[in-house]
Amino acid sequence: MSLIGENSAPLSGAAPAGLIKDGTDAGFMADVIEASRETPVIVDFWAPWCGPCKQLGPAIERAVTAAKGKVKLVKIDIDQHPQFAGQLRVQSIPAVFAFVGGRPVDGFTGALPESQIKAFVERLAAQAPADAGDELIAVGREALEAGDLNTAAQAFARVLQADPQDVRALGGMAKVYLEGGDLERAAEIAAMAPEGAKDPGLESVRAALALAEAAPAETAAFEARLAADPADHEARFELARALAGAGRLDTAMDHLLQIIAADRDWNEGAARAQLLTVFEAAGAASDLARQGRRRLSAILFS
Repeated sequence: MSLIGENSAPLSGAAPAGLIKDGTDAGFMADVIEASRETPVIVDFWAPWCGPCKQLGPAIERAVTAAKGKVKLVKIDIDQHPQFAGQLRVQSIPAVFAFVGGRPVDGFTGALPESQIKAFVERLAAQAPADAGDELIAVGREALEAGDLNTAAQAFARVLQADPQDVRALGGMAKVYLEGGDLERAAEIAAMAPEGAKDPGLESVRAALALAEAAPAETAAFEARLAADPADHEARFELARALAGAGRLDTAMDHLLQIIAADRDWNEGAARAQLLTVFEAAGAASDLARQGRRRLSAILFS
């Protein structure tokens, strides 16, 4: 089996550090068994005198490098390190084993065509466990949806411990504070995102903060004006702004749609522009935004 710079030509593209390494019996538990609990590991048993090993080695290295970190490769010279080759009952080389979750799950012996090696590595890469950060983001978002702010905060905090600039977690944590009524802290966290960073959750928080900042403090005067004159679009618009700023997006949406239905171009389309900000604050994929867009379309195209 090939050793870069010893019994094979160097690969054209260097693999990232730690992706391909020479293994030993002493390091087998750490490099293969434990490592495979996080990333699938291929073990290539070879020997310097083995001709087919010299053909197979570079092909596996290329396939593993192309997998971009989804699979690791450990190459073991059985002449120098025979213990685990014996335990795995290797009778001929090259012998290749794939480990996932600390145990062998696949393998082959002999030199295979490069297309088959590539398929083997790709099949193994598909078994890679989901990224822990992705799982925590999903947990946090589900908790937010259920109103469990404590669980959501814990999930997003764990992601931020590993990557303080993860925009998904920053958006989620800002949403936690927003839902908890701490707008100042929500704004501080949203501002921590890298400049130009885009994330639907982060954009939703920013839109909600903008609505809150621009919202009138009181609603009584506007409600009284509407009671006297339901066609008072200015009063309805200001009431919608106040409701949106207080987080009552569904009621704010109803008022804005009433204005558009009566006069779609009122105040140079101010109600429509405000409605789009409400959709953004709710989340582009939210039920409220979907229903609102359907109602808006029905008004505009009726």
